[in-house]
Amino acid sequence: MSGPRSRIPVALSTSSMYPLRLDATFAIAQDLGYDGIEVMVTHRAETQQASMINEAVQRFGLPVMAIHAPTLLLTQQVWGTADEKLWKSAQLAAEVGASAVVAHPPFRWQGAYAVRFPELVDEIEAETGIMFAVENMYPWRARGREAKMYLPHWNPVAYGYKHVTWDFSHAATAEDDSYEAVKALGSRLRHVHLTDGWSNGFKDDHLVPGLGEQRVAESMELIGQPDFGGSGFDGVVAVEVSTRSAKQVGERERMLADSLRFARYHLGQED
Repeated sequence: MSGPRSRIPVALSTSSMYPLRLDATFAIAQDLGYDGIEVMVTHRAETQQASMINEAVQRFGLPVMAIHAPTLLLTQQVWGTADEKLWKSAQLAAEVGASAVVAHPPFRWQGAYAVRFPELVDEIEAETGIMFAVENMYPWRARGREAKMYLPHWNPVAYGYKHVTWDFSHAATAEDDSYEAVKALGSRLRHVHLTDGWSNGFKDDHLVPGLGEQRVAESMELIGQPDFGGSGFDGVVAVEVSTRSAKQVGERERMLADSLRFARYHLGQED
């Protein structure tokens, strides 16, 4: 007989604490009872250097569960070429003990890299043993028209990626149905960015889950089922909400505590 299924870990993304520093993310995650950290690689050295990340791991006793590759528009100057970003992200993940890298689909203007992106991901996975989970994005709209920014598409569900990250805020911006996408992905879903949003054009809200219009609660309850994808969800739920609007003392902490509570409740981990 198989033993009891392990609890799905809930991590805190460093992007949820922006513009505060890495150690602030670890400290608040420890205080609130998160299981680990997702580190988004940015221009800051503390997010790029394994020694600095591992120092925080040792200090706060929380593991790094995922690395978010610097594949955003704002981090195009980080770590050289597009290929180098993925290889260095895998190397960093291995050095800090993370098993997964989150990466955005390529932009159309990235040429050869965009065309061979799926094969490159497979190659890096095979050589390093680090899983790459490609994240859903959203169409860019201007004057009622949609610009085709990603190759082959902003939504990875219908394409052959072995591992996918689902972001509820991006789904809201795309006017997509997260519940149907999560159900369609099944075992291919390996990472979740827990957040929420509104279908309001180009704005990517990254709200506390439950404050937008996505079917976040239903999706999390589906993910939390023991037979999800055949044998249960084998990945991490990472809270990725924007707290930059927090003005009053303790407001950021309440937002992140509410997000963690939402995750635990809808994953069936607490009453």
